[in-house]
Amino acid sequence: MKEGPDIALLGSLIGDPARANMLSALMSGKALTASELALVAGVTGSTASSHLKKLLEAGLLRQRRQGRHRYFALSDDDVSSVLEALMGLAAKRGHMRMRTGPKDPMLRKARVCYNHLAGEMGVQLFDSLVAQQFLRAKGDELCLTSAGHLFVCEFGIDVKALGSARRPLCKSCLDWSVRKTHLAGSLGTAFLDHFNKIGWTKRREGSRIIAFSKSGEKKFLSQFPL
Repeated sequence: MKEGPDIALLGSLIGDPARANMLSALMSGKALTASELALVAGVTGSTASSHLKKLLEAGLLRQRRQGRHRYFALSDDDVSSVLEALMGLAAKRGHMRMRTGPKDPMLRKARVCYNHLAGEMGVQLFDSLVAQQFLRAKGDELCLTSAGHLFVCEFGIDVKALGSARRPLCKSCLDWSVRKTHLAGSLGTAFLDHFNKIGWTKRREGSRIIAFSKSGEKKFLSQFPL
């Protein structure tokens, strides 16, 4: 097929092991320097620069200069959603690289996916919102119901401000470990930010792990039951 979207190009860019490692590292939502990404990918600085140039040209990354350093991040939610979906497919087919150890259960329980909550707790948040009819799901189409709008506002999130953003309010994202949907979009980000703000959760330094406090987890399970 010589017409239409060039998925072969994107596949080749994401499929290179070094670039795949870089993109996976940026799923933490943090911007990283070229040196940090070179270390993650296991390549030299010059090789990393070549990889990063290709990813930038393809629109998969964005960069920001600060002083002598250049910081790289995923360009938007669309890129993170594709990467999370590929992780889910790889896990489902048994193509795993994750080292076993004490961190694995914590990553499966709650982690950041670019800028929103993923893992078992992220899936529970989504399922609970749907079960309580706060969120209506029809295939990949998601919308906040009137009852959901009221609930989110009472929970302390300014829905009106989110609605004025350029990003979608509600977006589904396939969770690679649970292999079910969790909530992305500006509302997904707002929930995680609010959980951090009210002390239910805290991002573990240098990791994608989101740690719930004992009281925070209890309140979360009460607020978002299944």
